[in-house]
Amino acid sequence: MEALPDTSTPAIPNAKWKLIARSALYFLVGLLVFLFSLDLMISSLQQLGTVVTDTILLATSNPFTGLFIGLLVTAIIQSSSATTSLTVALVASGTLSLPGAVPIIMGANIGTTITSTIVSLSFISQKKEFRRAVSAGTYHGFFKILTAFILFPLEYNFHFLSGIAQFIAVNFFHEPVVHNATNFKLLGSSLSWPVSFISAKINNGYLLAALSVILLLGSILFFRKVISQMIGFSSQGRVQQFVFKNPYKSFGWGILTTAAIRSSTVTTSLVVPLVAKKTIKLRQAAAFILGANIGTTITAFMASTFNSNAAISIALTHFLFNFIGVLLFFRTPVLKEIPFQLALGMGRLTLKNRLVGFLYLLVVFFLLPFSLIFLSQEF
Repeated sequence: MEALPDTSTPAIPNAKWKLIARSALYFLVGLLVFLFSLDLMISSLQQLGTVVTDTILLATSNPFTGLFIGLLVTAIIQSSSATTSLTVALVASGTLSLPGAVPIIMGANIGTTITSTIVSLSFISQKKEFRRAVSAGTYHGFFKILTAFILFPLEYNFHFLSGIAQFIAVNFFHEPVVHNATNFKLLGSSLSWPVSFISAKINNGYLLAALSVILLLGSILFFRKVISQMIGFSSQGRVQQFVFKNPYKSFGWGILTTAAIRSSTVTTSLVVPLVAKKTIKLRQAAAFILGANIGTTITAFMASTFNSNAAISIALTHFLFNFIGVLLFFRTPVLKEIPFQLALGMGRLTLKNRLVGFLYLLVVFFLLPFSLIFLSQEF
């Protein structure tokens, strides 16, 4: 008897196309909510008036305070994308100056490394795995801290990053027609009516600010879930071997996956268990982590949407901070070994005393920032 034709095969590509179409729709919805939340934040700042503006300017007038505010806020909410996006909105609305925003961006870059450190601490029950996990988790932190250690004095004394960013924004992007916050709309005038409608209905700057932050965090978490499912990066086996085949491929995949997910917090945290389980080595993970730090800067560019030179400048500052850090610590002889040796040293210390990992977390992300903010206000 002649076999019947197999009619089940087209179902697989159809299912894939449906998944792609659904994910694309979700991505578009997430993007609109993301831009909407930033427009709402700008509207709330307008309603809050000069009192809040003066408070923000006072809090960030000291660069050291701005640095540790960015670190603390990001460590608490565990999302540098949210912190940098809100900073772009504050700069775009005129509430925050560019020099005042740069230290916050630097602090946010350090604060975002808390998640990979927390993930590494989850291996505390397995001694050798814990050592490898802490080395992977703290490598990201040491990279950011060393980059800030080099660039913060240059910014403080010479406006190094903000000066380059302003030069690029003025010479390579269009000059904005209007500079005030009232006309700055990320969604554009044709789609900004929901912001005007909600602002008129609520008519309370504090409630609007709270709603915008909730929507911003929600949209970022939504993006992570949708894109993570599409990429399937957490799967074991061939994917890891393909991604981490050589440093440049790892670096490129770090950029691409993080740009898609829009969160270096997620992608850098995913490699910690891989190092802990010896699926990949720390040096393979390091290239991916450095690429992720370039990929995460796309969020700030999306938030700026090329409508204001001030907004573009702070987005460029975020990129330059990470780009210069990668130039220094990716392929530069001697310098590239420093974060490696610090991370490996931290791993060895945790092998002797497991409390060292918790002390690093407590001191770097909470005790040190609180202490230095207090001292900077005193003096």
